[in-house]
Amino acid sequence: MPCTKELQIDKSLPVLVTGGTGYVAGVLISQLLDKGLTVHTTVRDPSKKDRIQYLQDVADKSSGSIKFFKADLLTPGAFEEAMQGCYAVFHTASPFTSEIKDPTKDLVEPAVHGTENVLLQCNKTPSVRRVVVTSSCVAIYTDAKETKEESPTNEETWNRTATLTHGPYALSKTLAEQKAWTIAGGQNHWTLCTINPSLVVGPGLKYHESSESFKLIKSLGSNDPNMAMGVPDFGLSCVDIRDVAAAHIAAAYLESAAGRHILSGPGYFISELAEAMGKKYADEYPIATKRLPGAMKYIMWVVAPFMGQGLDRKSVMDNVGYKCHFDNTKSKESLGIEYIPMETSVQEMYQQMIDEKVVEPITK
Repeated sequence: MPCTKELQIDKSLPVLVTGGTGYVAGVLISQLLDKGLTVHTTVRDPSKKDRIQYLQDVADKSSGSIKFFKADLLTPGAFEEAMQGCYAVFHTASPFTSEIKDPTKDLVEPAVHGTENVLLQCNKTPSVRRVVVTSSCVAIYTDAKETKEESPTNEETWNRTATLTHGPYALSKTLAEQKAWTIAGGQNHWTLCTINPSLVVGPGLKYHESSESFKLIKSLGSNDPNMAMGVPDFGLSCVDIRDVAAAHIAAAYLESAAGRHILSGPGYFISELAEAMGKKYADEYPIATKRLPGAMKYIMWVVAPFMGQGLDRKSVMDNVGYKCHFDNTKSKESLGIEYIPMETSVQEMYQQMIDEKVVEPITK
C-alpha cells in the first residue's frame, strides 16, 4: 500500500484533475475513483469518446464517478465549469517532451501560463480549499552532479542552473512551480501543496506512447539502435506512478500537509533499470543489458548535439557517472508514502508493454 496514513475524505465533494488523459492523471483518477469520489477531469475534446473510454471504463468498475469537461490549458476561464463545487484541484497538466523546436513556446509558456490559468480560477471558485500541483524534482536540480550523497538534496533547494538551452524542461517546471507559490501567497481561501517526483515509472492505465517514461523503458527493451553499444551510466532517480498518485491524494486530504514534497527512491543509472528488466525478461525479450563502458562518456560528449532527445554536452558531462541523491524523508513522514521498489516498477511497466504488444519477443 503506497500510503499508510488514514485520510478523512468527504465523498460528497467532487475534485478536479486537469489533463485527464495524461500518464500521472490516469492513475490518480483511478485511485480517486476507488475511494468513491466524483472526479471532474478536463480533456481537449470530450466528444472523442475513443480517447477517454478507458477512463470511463475504470469509473464504471469503481464506487466513484467521472465527468469530462473540455478545457484548453492556455484559455482564460476554460476551467470555470469543471471546477465548480470542487473541494480539491489536482493540476497535473504540463508538457513533458524532449522533442522541442522552441523551448519557450513548447515548454515554458504552456507550463507557466497553464498553471497561472488554473490557479487564478481557483481564486474565483469558493468551494476550492486545497490545490495540489504536480511539479517535479527538476524544479530542484538540473543535473545529477548537483546532488551529493553526503547531504542529499531536500525540498529547500530550488533549481538555479536550468536555462532555455540546457534543461529547458527543468526550467519550465521551476518557473511554473514558482508561479504557483506566488499565486497561492496572494490569497487565503485555499492552500497549496506541490508533489515533486523524479522520473515516474510503473504501469499506467494504458500504454502512453507519447510519455517520455514509456519511451525510455521501451528503448531499453526493443532493440533500440541508440542502445546498441550499451546502456550509459546516466544518473537519475525514479518513483512508481502509484506512489505519486497516492501522494497527491494524501496532500489533498491531510490537513497537516504543507509545502513541497520530493517523491523519489534511491538514485540509479539508466543501465541499472535495464538490468532490473533483464532479471525477468532477458531470456525472451531484447533487453539492453550491456553497459556502455565509462570511457565512452567522451564519445557521447562528441555526438550528444546530434543525437536529439534533449541531450547536450553538459548533460553528458554532469549526469553520466553521477547518481542522484534526494532526501525523501518528508514524503514518508508527512504523506505516509511507502515506496514500491524500482525493480517492481520497471518490470510491471515493461510487462504492460508486452501485454499490449508494444514490444516483440526475441525471434529464435
